[in-house]
Amino acid sequence: MQYKKRPWPLWKKLSLSLSTAVLFLFFGFAVYVSNYYHSQAYEPKDAITTESDDYLTYGDKNSGTGFIFYPGGLVEAKSYAPLLERIAGENVFCVLVKMPFHLAVFNSNAADTVIQDFPDVKNWYLGGHSLGGAMASSYAQKHEDSLEGLVLLAAYPTDTLKSLPVLSIYGSRDGVLNREKYKESIKNAKICKEIIIQGANHAGFGNYGEQKKDKTASISGEEQWDSTAEYILEFLDALA
Repeated sequence: MQYKKRPWPLWKKLSLSLSTAVLFLFFGFAVYVSNYYHSQAYEPKDAITTESDDYLTYGDKNSGTGFIFYPGGLVEAKSYAPLLERIAGENVFCVLVKMPFHLAVFNSNAADTVIQDFPDVKNWYLGGHSLGGAMASSYAQKHEDSLEGLVLLAAYPTDTLKSLPVLSIYGSRDGVLNREKYKESIKNAKICKEIIIQGANHAGFGNYGEQKKDKTASISGEEQWDSTAEYILEFLDALA
């Protein structure tokens, strides 16, 4: 006697399809976030450095002025040590945030933890590179009263910033920044100073090597870090 094979119920088919889709998404995400830009070798300066699971700090926490920095997307946080050490060397306490999966989109409110952890710092500034800058602007839009200013490196604001001063810096050799979106979105910053560093590129704000689609810089990494730190310090001094 032969028995006909019963067809699977619809709910079982849907369940299997959903499970397979979730598995592929999880695998794809794991591959994506594991392929991040690593920090390159660098001889640290004399800035006082501490490290926790959430962030790295540079400089004196009793300086009174703090600068929180969000790294670019899929970039190891330590890649920005050369830049922040230069800023910290001028008596600015710098906090470099470590992002989940190296993506600031998963913790755009990271500044809350930093500000709570260092209550003695009275004047806070927030900055970020690329995706980190976009997420920093998103945080700033909701916390304008808690910040003195916002620094965007090769990034543009995602929301309107009515009264918060903004410093926007990008390089003339940036091959990653979408210039059309930048021109349109930078209008969201009502008080904004723009700086273009001649010869600088997108990846040169950090220390992680070449980035896909970026152009070759015509200045050294040291020169780009020096110029960027100088412009940021001038911005902070002007608002002090």
